[in-house]
Amino acid sequence: MLSVRPRAVPPPLRHPAAAPLAVLAAGVAGAAYLYTTDPHEPGNLLPACPFRAVTGLLCPACGGTRMAYDLLHGDLAAAWHDNPALLLAAPIPLWLLLRWGAEGLKGRRWRPRWRDRSWYLLVGAAVAWTVGRNLF
Repeated sequence: MLSVRPRAVPPPLRHPAAAPLAVLAAGVAGAAYLYTTDPHEPGNLLPACPFRAVTGLLCPACGGTRMAYDLLHGDLAAAWHDNPALLLAAPIPLWLLLRWGAEGLKGRRWRPRWRDRSWYLLVGAAVAWTVGRNLF
C-alpha cells in the first residue's frame, strides 16, 4: 500500500517588490518622525543605545540617529561630527535598498551575495572604529 504524504502548501505569492517597498515605506515614516524630533535634545521618544547603556562606551553606530537628523536638515558638518564612519558607509545600504527595489520592480527576486572576507572586513572596520572612538 502506498502512503500519500500531503504536500506542503506554498506560501501565498507576493510580488518581488513588496518587501523592498515595505522597507522603503518604513524608512520614510521613520525619517518623517525623525525630521520633527530633535535627538540632540533630551526628553524625546527616541530609543537610547543599549550597548552604551550597558557598557558606557560608544558603539559603531552611536550618533547615527543624530547624524540622520542632521542630514535630513541639510547640515553635513554636524552629521560628520556625529559619526563620520557611519556617514561614509551610509551610501552602501542605500545602494543595496535601491538595487533590491529595482530588481523587485522588474519582477525578479534579488539577494546580495556576501563573501566571507566581506563580513570580516565589515566586522573588523566596526571593531576598529569602536576602539578608536572610545580611546581618543
